[in-house]
Amino acid sequence: MKDGRPCPKCGAREILRVPDNPARHASGNNIYTSRLTLAGKVPVIRYVCLNCGYTENWVEQSAQRQELRRSFI
Repeated sequence: MKDGRPCPKCGAREILRVPDNPARHASGNNIYTSRLTLAGKVPVIRYVCLNCGYTENWVEQSAQRQELRRSFI
């Protein structure tokens, strides 16, 4: 679904990207890499098929994936 691909469940192409809202505390699906509440937040971007509701979660930026690697591996 990311990068313009159709939904893997139903084949629909009407996909909604739900971004993180950095102005709002604890918005969206976030992965925290620090014990401090507002530090080390890696946003997880959601893609939703508007036909069947199937949802995928992505950490889109390479630097954020590297931060997860450092924090959890």
